[in-house]
Amino acid sequence: MKKISVIIPVYQVEKYIEKTITSVFTQTYQNFEVIVVDDGSRDRTQEICQQFTDKRVKIISQENGGPSKALNTGIRYAQGEYLAFLDGDDLWLPEKLAKHIAHLESSLDVGVSFSRSAFINETGQLLGSYQTPKLKNITVSDLLCSNPLGNGSSAVFRRETLEAIKFKSNFANSLENCYFEERNRASQDNEILLRIGLLTSWKIEGISEVLTLYRVKPGGISANFLRTVEVWDEVLARSRHLAPEIIAKWEKKSKAYQLRITARTAVRMQSGAVAVQLLNKSLLTYWRILIEEPQRMFLTYIAAYSLWLLPLPLNRLLEKLVLQRIKVTQNPILQDYPGR
Repeated sequence: MKKISVIIPVYQVEKYIEKTITSVFTQTYQNFEVIVVDDGSRDRTQEICQQFTDKRVKIISQENGGPSKALNTGIRYAQGEYLAFLDGDDLWLPEKLAKHIAHLESSLDVGVSFSRSAFINETGQLLGSYQTPKLKNITVSDLLCSNPLGNGSSAVFRRETLEAIKFKSNFANSLENCYFEERNRASQDNEILLRIGLLTSWKIEGISEVLTLYRVKPGGISANFLRTVEVWDEVLARSRHLAPEIIAKWEKKSKAYQLRITARTAVRMQSGAVAVQLLNKSLLTYWRILIEEPQRMFLTYIAAYSLWLLPLPLNRLLEKLVLQRIKVTQNPILQDYPGR
């Protein structure tokens, strides 16, 4: 059995980290190591992590430098042939690692295997909505105009794939291998996928099961909507030298789609006015998005304006009707998942 290195970057997640690590130890695939990188937490996060005495757990402490720096640190310590990243407040269902390993072992041209995800709230309750990204035939345009993984806890990478896009950066007064761009604190997952798409021939491919539980909570990075949009502009600027013609061709469309994606996040965070602002900016940037994705734009506009303008009871009723319209069939494994 090939070893998987599970890298968990943590910062101030004392409320969630015990269940997150437990969700790794309840995996049916057990040949793994867990590398917890504490990025300068000041709460009880590290103390809780130290309660896991299994020899497969390694805890690394560093000064706060952001999630990308923590992920790079974890990769440098990793010994596995496969690497999986798990945010300190998310959860995995028990079959996750086994199903990704089976996918990668049977598809030797796939460098990144990811799953669909279900949203949970702060207390671990299912919210009834899902991330259902495109699973196959993912192109560079998909990487520029969508959120291919959905979140940073959904994928397992071949080590060779990450080695193919590494670069050197100054670390502790010496040049060290980096994989994630450490200046990026919001779209690091999308940026690394874009580099894989631009620089390698590895395929990025998903499996249809919902295997990741992605926690939505106020105050997280995903709630900093406007900064998220600015970060994507920075990603495009850094990527321009890798493929200037491709970036020039897709830049406006990419920005518009990222604005729409961020607007949907704002809706989930109950920020209707911000969502409307983002949607309007999306249309001004690339108006054809209304033709290319009419249903998503229309439903997101309805949700955003209802949050902004309607009394809460009416908004809840409309939200229920919209969810019924776009409802994804619930994966049976989620009926009684053990992570609450």
